[in-house]
Amino acid sequence: MKQRISMVLSFFLVSFSFLAATAAASSPEKPLIGISQVVSHPALNAIVKGIQDELADLKVPVEYDLQNANGDITTAAAIAKKFQSEKVTLAVGVATPTAQALVKTLKDTPVVFSGITDPVRAGLVASLDKGEMFVTGYSNMTPVKKQIELLLKVKKIKRLGHIYTGSEVNGAVIAGVVKQSCKELGIEYVETTVTKSAEVKQAAQSIIGRVDALYISTDNTVVSAMSSVTEVALKHRVPIMSADTTSAEPHPVMMAWGFDYYKMGRATGKLIDEILKGKKGERIPTRFMTKTLDTDLLVNLDVARQLGLTIPQDIITSANKVIKNGILTKK
Repeated sequence: MKQRISMVLSFFLVSFSFLAATAAASSPEKPLIGISQVVSHPALNAIVKGIQDELADLKVPVEYDLQNANGDITTAAAIAKKFQSEKVTLAVGVATPTAQALVKTLKDTPVVFSGITDPVRAGLVASLDKGEMFVTGYSNMTPVKKQIELLLKVKKIKRLGHIYTGSEVNGAVIAGVVKQSCKELGIEYVETTVTKSAEVKQAAQSIIGRVDALYISTDNTVVSAMSSVTEVALKHRVPIMSADTTSAEPHPVMMAWGFDYYKMGRATGKLIDEILKGKKGERIPTRFMTKTLDTDLLVNLDVARQLGLTIPQDIITSANKVIKNGILTKK
């Protein structure tokens, strides 16, 4: 009798082990996506949220390791090594320094960049026409000259100030475009550079007395300290044109025209899905946000009034974000 019970128990143990193994085989681990963000500010936060929302809507089962370098290059390199040690399935670099660190460290892991102005100058890809074996992504190059021309419709200016991070490829590339645009428009270009966000207020103070307006690009270091820029600008009654509408919303920026970074995050999520399904990075050229619906135009009528300026009605009509009496209206 005992022998028969023992045989029955053995049968159930073997059966249980087999079923457990089968269940494990049919429920593979979720892909691990490491996201390295260079610094926190509304635009980059929107990219990360857009990625997560898109993959959730696509019902792609993934897990995340979300990291923030807080503007420090050494930390960005450490994050890349962390992703390497935990063998992430795919890594995302949000902004240039973090993407550069990932590409340098993760030699055989897919890397997707997002919010990069010039991926070629940044050394991420050799050409915009094709990706590398494990690298591709989205650029956020903005229409600088058109942004300045829009500013000129509100105020005729002789000198345009530009604050940017001199040590970053992104900052240097945009600075060159702004300088050339000013030359073509007959405007004197006045620049000052920073290396970290703590220097932004002092940089703004050093330049504000020599300019008629400020241009703020998609420079993450400067945008992360936007409150410092707007404080100085308002005090001296100098208007700001920004290329980052997301970060302009909570700050007194007179006008902002640029990409919807949440939509860029959603587009990046779609790209990630393609790669997880087997598409190779080398078959995917750098992508751009080219649709009209991908961009936003924000006008802050309250700031214009404080500065004694009038924004033409045609600009107000074409804007899809208008701030009046402290209320943001989205069309």
